[in-house]
Amino acid sequence: MLQVKHLTLTHRKDLRTLVDDFSFVLNQGDRAVLIGEEGNGKSTLLKWLWSPGLIEPYCEWSGELAGNPGPMGYLAQDIPAEEKEGSVYDFCAASPAFFDLTPRELGEIARQLRFPAEEFYSGRRVESLSGGERIKLQLARLLFRRPAVLLLDEPSSDVDLETLEWLEDFISGYEGIVLYISHDETLIENTATMVLHIEHPREGKPPRCTAHRLDYGAYAARREAAILSQTQRARKEREEYDRKLERFRRIQQKVEHDQASVSRQDPHGGRLLKKKMHAVQSLGRRFEREAADMTALPEVEEAIFLRFPAEVSLPAGKVVLDLRLPELRAGERVLARDIRLRVMGGEKVGILGPNGAGKTTLLRRIQEELLPRRDVRAAYMSQDYADTLPLEAAPLEYLAPEGDEASRTRARTYLGSIRYARQEMVHPIRELSGGQKAKLLLTKMVLDGVNVLILDEPTRNFSPMSGPKVRQALGDYGGTVISVSHDRKFLAQVCCTLYRFTEHGLLPVDREELLKEVSL
Repeated sequence: MLQVKHLTLTHRKDLRTLVDDFSFVLNQGDRAVLIGEEGNGKSTLLKWLWSPGLIEPYCEWSGELAGNPGPMGYLAQDIPAEEKEGSVYDFCAASPAFFDLTPRELGEIARQLRFPAEEFYSGRRVESLSGGERIKLQLARLLFRRPAVLLLDEPSSDVDLETLEWLEDFISGYEGIVLYISHDETLIENTATMVLHIEHPREGKPPRCTAHRLDYGAYAARREAAILSQTQRARKEREEYDRKLERFRRIQQKVEHDQASVSRQDPHGGRLLKKKMHAVQSLGRRFEREAADMTALPEVEEAIFLRFPAEVSLPAGKVVLDLRLPELRAGERVLARDIRLRVMGGEKVGILGPNGAGKTTLLRRIQEELLPRRDVRAAYMSQDYADTLPLEAAPLEYLAPEGDEASRTRARTYLGSIRYARQEMVHPIRELSGGQKAKLLLTKMVLDGVNVLILDEPTRNFSPMSGPKVRQALGDYGGTVISVSHDRKFLAQVCCTLYRFTEHGLLPVDREELLKEVSL
């Protein structure tokens, strides 16, 4: 059993409370997903569970980790640069437990991960592995210690559809406790048996942290129904209160008018009006009590608001891209031959395929062709946000480079709509979470009025609450979208044309068949 008691996490720099008085219990077999908007402290909570020293430089904490969960394993969002440069064998050998395992035990771990056992002794550099291979290698090093608890921070990032489906089976079948963060809604829906939710309703209010022994679909439906019911009840009470208050004010005004005009020669009438005024005042106090007892409007963390301008569009007959490549190379390696891609105005194209095949290389080639064009306004979102974001600048400076007050006010409005706290608006961009950076890039595209979006894994860092809003915005977008994605909901809900990247070029994918294949 893993038990957390009264955990509070506070950011040192701006004294913002990330997690407030959070208590929960996880038992063997629980597969708990930790959800919340970007920057809400989810990764910080996982780090604290693993080793409080990891958060010491930037976060203060109080609380207690109780119970006796047994050994834990922690999978970070990324492998440190120095370990990426080393070999797979060096990566495995960094765990002393690796040398305590027999070949049979190593083979069992490899079988569980669908990873070649001989690779544990490989001299291949870790950075040469695909995203899926890296995740499996990281999990292997955790499993060497036979952990009772797995803490997984974004294991579903940068992995292909085949690896995502394997990961679902792995999480669902793990016998110990699994606590994980993921932005892949399909994976969450298929694996989570419990939901931990960190919400920051609005600035100035403490975070609300709750634990629910429900699968994600049931939790989301129950939460939405509760919010709707409370909102309707609160509004009905306010409407009734406003009607009664209006009648009260008319009575109050009449009594005040009569009292002001009563003749001094009519003391009896004056006494009656005085009694009436006491009754009116008593009724006013009753209204004050009623107002205090009314159902409150739900204080929930609102989803981001993101929408491209309605006037941004391209004619359906316009050829946005007519790409013909005899071969696509990465250095000396030929990734694919005979690539043909024709994209029309308003078309939304999704490209899928295994990790390491060359999809990102293709997208970079496409952006090199489209960004200089004058007949379209194109923008590119790389997987590495540092390629396009000025990391030392603040979000406010990035969205309002002119620096005048009107531009800054507009930028603040847009940043607020994507759930940026005031402090985050002036922090260096490098300090933001991946999701906050992704929201910033998309907001810049909205402000620039671009009509062609070239997107490499656009939804991989969005929370399950933000993801649907981003998909809706891209689905409603009047321009052209050319994207690489492994997000099954994105491919199903946004992309009208799908291709699979292969060494023989781009092969059309039957959309309906894909949806059946990925169980959507």
